[in-house]
Amino acid sequence: MKRRLAGLWPRWADYREVPRSWRRDLLAGVTVGVVALPLALAFGVSSGAGAASGLVTAIIAGVIAAVFGGSNVQVSGPTGAMVVVLGPVIATHGLTALPLVCVMAGVIVLLAGVLRLGNAVTFIPWPVIEGFTLGIAVIIFLQQIPAAFGVSAGPSSNAAVAAIEAVRTVDLNVMWWSLTVTGVVAAIMVFAPMLHRALPGSIIAIVLVTVLVAVFRIPVPMIGELPSSLPAPILPVVDPATMLALVGPAFTIAALAAIESLLSARVATSISNTGPYDADRELVGQGLASIGSGLFGGMPATGAIARTAVNIRSGARTRVAAIVHSLVLLLVVYAASTVVSTIPLAALSGVLMVTATRMVSLTTVRTILRSTRSDAVVFVITAVITVSVDLIYAVGIGVLAAAFFTLRRLANSAGVRREELPAPAEPGDERIALFRIDGALFFGAADRIVARIGTIQNVSVVILRLSGLQVLDATGAQVLTELVHTLERRGITVLIKGIPPEHLQLATRVGVIASLRHQNHLYSDLDPAIAHARSHVRRDATSGADSPTPKILRP
Repeated sequence: MKRRLAGLWPRWADYREVPRSWRRDLLAGVTVGVVALPLALAFGVSSGAGAASGLVTAIIAGVIAAVFGGSNVQVSGPTGAMVVVLGPVIATHGLTALPLVCVMAGVIVLLAGVLRLGNAVTFIPWPVIEGFTLGIAVIIFLQQIPAAFGVSAGPSSNAAVAAIEAVRTVDLNVMWWSLTVTGVVAAIMVFAPMLHRALPGSIIAIVLVTVLVAVFRIPVPMIGELPSSLPAPILPVVDPATMLALVGPAFTIAALAAIESLLSARVATSISNTGPYDADRELVGQGLASIGSGLFGGMPATGAIARTAVNIRSGARTRVAAIVHSLVLLLVVYAASTVVSTIPLAALSGVLMVTATRMVSLTTVRTILRSTRSDAVVFVITAVITVSVDLIYAVGIGVLAAAFFTLRRLANSAGVRREELPAPAEPGDERIALFRIDGALFFGAADRIVARIGTIQNVSVVILRLSGLQVLDATGAQVLTELVHTLERRGITVLIKGIPPEHLQLATRVGVIASLRHQNHLYSDLDPAIAHARSHVRRDATSGADSPTPKILRP
């Protein structure tokens, strides 16, 4: 157990660069804290947990994940993807279930890290990742429509249906003001970076519209009262029936937290030179972060790709930057909660609408759609199921679809062809069939490949040349065994040449070698196999010539 836990905990080496980089880390932390404030508030409101829950998550989970996580520059907190999954859970089970499902999901992610499952995310294909990212962006955008129109979301758990239900109940007097606030925020966020890349468009927009709404007493819904301090940690109420009902949602949240955090950490490593990330330690950190967040009344946390990118662009080198980001948000709770409570909900909708739009890269979408038909289908299927059904179902079905297309391509790449015997030709060579099997001999291709060989006629010896066999599974080995038995029953001698060493053990266990007439019918080189086959043909010809001519009995 000690060996399994080795390397999963914080160490002094994490802060080796701090004496040289603390100024840049401090500046990056303040910058990303400013960027994270409106997002934390917006994601909390959008999930149904409330703005305070979003802030608590960014503070508590942000610190814990920074200290215990596996990336030096990852910033964690509430994210849009988690909002998509968490919203239906809160709508179904109520806010009282939030701490429990948060802790349950955190424990699952923590165990995944302890069990060294961090590299499992590498098995998710790129089209699936981009498909569910597009689907999440669409859902986040749809979830903001009710607040943008100044009404509450509809009762449906589907974002599109809930948006339509909400629009039907609009108050025209409130709607125009809310849409104006949303539009102003979105416009500022879009155009501010054009003036200067470092301008925090979201903060500028929220401050401006909040002041205007307060000065002119514009009738739009506000965030409402926020706590002026962090809540005390409380153990969630453990009710067996509720816990049983939350098992499914907890695994869904845990899967999303693991996937999104590891993807974000991988992106952070690819765009910075701050060292590699430890996938298993990242899961441990994110699990502990969600547990801590749940105890303080927050939401499940994940690594946030957008905030991590801001952190890196601002010069962050160590975990200190992510810790400072959480401290900045903590300062807001204690010093500015009254001001923050007057922010219009429509302003947060504008922030998330722009955020959702920026999640989608049109270049990436075009690249996938133009790559291969199967990748395009996987991308579209994943996106559609994400929006219409469920995120985790979408990822599962997307992975299965990608696996199906991959197996089909693998099966099509496998082939069998008859080759000519090497020169010089000898009498009787026409009685020898040399077949070369390349690629993959597995359950998806074995029968098709072997069927061609099993129906061959007018030969005495078949040589199976397997040196080009790249994949062999138990089904392929069993079909190969049956082929040898079938040919031998027909009086055709089978010789096997060149089973790759990595497949020899499987072929032996399944019975391929035992199915041969003699053990010396297995060869590592082609020339001895052909010589043995020619000797069989000559022996058959000699035995046929020496046999007596049968007498014909006449009446």
